[in-house]
Amino acid sequence: MMRTRLVMAALTLGSALSGCTTVGPNYELPADSRYARAQADAPRLATRDDAALDTGAAAVDAWWRLYDDPVLDDLVRQALAGSAELRVAEARLARAIALGAQADAAGGLDVAATVDVQRAQVSAESFLQEHKLPVFNLGSGGVSASYQTDLFGRLRRTSEAAHASAEAVEAARDVTRISVVAQVVGRYLETCHLNHELHLAQHSLDLQRRTHDVALRLHEAGRGTANAVDRAGAQASTLEAALPALRSRRLAAQYELAALLGHTPDRVPDGVEACDDAPSPARAIPIGDAAALLRRRPDVRRAERELHAATAEIGVATAELYPDITFGASLGAAGLLDDFGKPATQQWSLGPLIHWSLPSAGAKARVRVAEAGRGVALAEFDAVVLDALRETQTVLTRYVHDLQRVEALRSALEQADRAADEDRRLYEAGRRPFLASLDADRSRVGSETALADAQAQVSQDQVALFLALGGGWQAADAKTP
Repeated sequence: MMRTRLVMAALTLGSALSGCTTVGPNYELPADSRYARAQADAPRLATRDDAALDTGAAAVDAWWRLYDDPVLDDLVRQALAGSAELRVAEARLARAIALGAQADAAGGLDVAATVDVQRAQVSAESFLQEHKLPVFNLGSGGVSASYQTDLFGRLRRTSEAAHASAEAVEAARDVTRISVVAQVVGRYLETCHLNHELHLAQHSLDLQRRTHDVALRLHEAGRGTANAVDRAGAQASTLEAALPALRSRRLAAQYELAALLGHTPDRVPDGVEACDDAPSPARAIPIGDAAALLRRRPDVRRAERELHAATAEIGVATAELYPDITFGASLGAAGLLDDFGKPATQQWSLGPLIHWSLPSAGAKARVRVAEAGRGVALAEFDAVVLDALRETQTVLTRYVHDLQRVEALRSALEQADRAADEDRRLYEAGRRPFLASLDADRSRVGSETALADAQAQVSQDQVALFLALGGGWQAADAKTP
């Protein structure tokens, strides 16, 4: 009974001591960090007035739904369920969470039990005997308990660092998620645009072949020259040579899309090959302000969590300068198996174990290394914040300028349409040669091709903008679209 009370008293004392203090700095977001300044100032993202942007509304999460395209929604759903990149990210997150649980379980109460039975020959000379001792049946067993105190918070800081690191890995998973979604949308839109561009390229080639046929007939009738025939043929060959490159780009986009969905390249998703009219957002893109942008972007959150972990590591290194105390107690028996449990075989122990490596230059250097690591993490955090603002502003500017380019090319196409219609009427009235009408048609197709290229660039700008705005990860643990 007395022994039990002693064990309980030792464990109670260890538990009380474990809450003494926690060394090292407590984490808080530095007031002079770029993030804190952006949150305090809440600056708006600088844009020119444009109907395609909604600066007064907060950015959306499931941004791909703005395209109102069921095929695209299904592709995103499949990617979120089957992406190999996301599987890797999820596995890394599971490992980080397990490491956090392991850190939580360190220290505290530890109970162990042992039982050992053996038949043994004991050395006679070890007892200063000359004659061989008989063979014995030996037994030993017992139970022990120990309690590792956390007087100066080393275990608590280790757990804090592990959980902050796990949250950083979670944010990295979210970065992967929005990247996968952006790549899926980008490759789908690219395929749609390439299908349209292939149609225009084939139409342009057909017109040039008709021009070559007319030039050939005129030459055979003595009304044209061989040079005109060769020039028309050369232009037709040049247009034909552009087709394989477009087909190759389309196949590459489809292969990449299949891989993003977790499929082999030969399994092109349904509905993709038939798309030749790329969707556009059904309404103006909401962008919000800079403060909301930084709260949304998972790369900023990852850098902030890494700063937290680096701050906790200072406490871990500082705690190494102080003593480590473990309270232990054991109760058991050891001896001949026939006498096991009798008073002569009983044994017990009770007492603290104090381990203290006196602070050395190396231990103090480890603290300085941890402090320098926090400085690095803070600088990287500020760099990520500034890069997020720069990237978003750059994409916004490019998007607005590319929209202006589309409008100019749309105006050029309207003029080319009117010119082609006029030349066609003049040809039908016998007032213009057929080649003039074909030239006008080729000019119109050229304008249409330039417009298609510009519209494809705008689609990629939209995806880059949505990616920069940081949406799409918020539903990672909820239902997918």
